[in-house]
Amino acid sequence: MAIDPVRITLDQLARGQQAVVVRIGGERTLRRRLLDMGLVSGETVTLTALAPLGDPLELTVKGYRLSLRKAEARLIIVEPA
Repeated sequence: MAIDPVRITLDQLARGQQAVVVRIGGERTLRRRLLDMGLVSGETVTLTALAPLGDPLELTVKGYRLSLRKAEARLIIVEPA
């Protein structure tokens, strides 16, 4: 019997933690924008920094840095590495 991997939303990662993108939710235009920025299924992301109040989040994806609002990060399902 296979063990189901733990899946969380991107906003639940700890600073410095890596994860693999599983699925992106939200409305069509937001999904398209996130996909265009490199957040695609199977891609590894790292949470590199948090703003003092926890919003926005700074991620590293495909070798560049990306800032996302916490509300946007909640729409991205990941598997921690």
